[in-house]
Amino acid sequence: MIEFLDFEAPVAELEGKIAELRAMAQSDPKISISDDVKSLEKKSSKILSDLYQSLSPWQKAQVARHSQRPHALDYIHALITDFVPIAGDRKFAEDEAVVGGLGRFNGQPVMVIGQEKGSDTESRLKHNFGMAKPEGYRKAVRLMEMADKFGLPIITFVDTSGAYPGVDAEERGQAEAIARSTDCCLQLGVPLISVIIGEGGSGGAIAIATANCVLMMEHAIYSVISPEGAASILWRDPARNKDAATALKITAQDLKKFGVIDEIIPEPLGGAHRLPVDAIRTTRDVLSRVLSSYNGLSGEVLRTQRREKFLGIGRSL
Repeated sequence: MIEFLDFEAPVAELEGKIAELRAMAQSDPKISISDDVKSLEKKSSKILSDLYQSLSPWQKAQVARHSQRPHALDYIHALITDFVPIAGDRKFAEDEAVVGGLGRFNGQPVMVIGQEKGSDTESRLKHNFGMAKPEGYRKAVRLMEMADKFGLPIITFVDTSGAYPGVDAEERGQAEAIARSTDCCLQLGVPLISVIIGEGGSGGAIAIATANCVLMMEHAIYSVISPEGAASILWRDPARNKDAATALKITAQDLKKFGVIDEIIPEPLGGAHRLPVDAIRTTRDVLSRVLSSYNGLSGEVLRTQRREKFLGIGRSL
């Protein structure tokens, strides 16, 4: 069952009425509900379409954080065949917030890395809600360097509210680990394609998204700080998160205008969480096209293109 967001209340009401009618029909087969159900479904679809055509930045943030939205492992299991996970940073520990390994995308060997939030209480705790510690970023560096050594393209799935802010992470060099991961991205001689599938939060996201091509789901968000964090700093009032979300320009549509991302991946009506299979299929098609466009390019060309892409963002903003 779909969990409705607060601004989807009119849709939730109609869906509830449809469920009641179907329950009545099950209890008494003589009752004809087909016309009523079709009418309510049409009305619900129209309201949902109108809502999602005019989402505010804060509403986009709510959709991007939806608990039923497909996560990194959903994309990996659906898109990557012969997937072999690789664990540990060979320095301190395994960080379950960052998942990755070898596999095949459309038959082509690739390295895949993702930030996994988890889908229920147990998995969210296991993956630390997608907030990586230094060992997570060092694992990402290890995997990227391995891919570079063997000439494998890299696909990353970004979905994190930010790097883990705990004292233990800071003690182990969180900022240094993020910086080295970002630097590693810039040094790669293989194609690096990143997909912002949910939240792209701060340095925790850019550490694996300094890519040749940055794709972004239609209702994902990408920012230097969360709306709540910005509201606390700028106005000392977390309740002004809506104002912060608007000011930060966190939506895919705004970021495409600024050249921060390269392409927006369309989502099903109502968001990727409503039809995850369709959302992942669309992502596969876009990834396939983009990845093939980098075939045959030398390492020097790829490095230069990547660096110029990010230098260009700073020059134009």
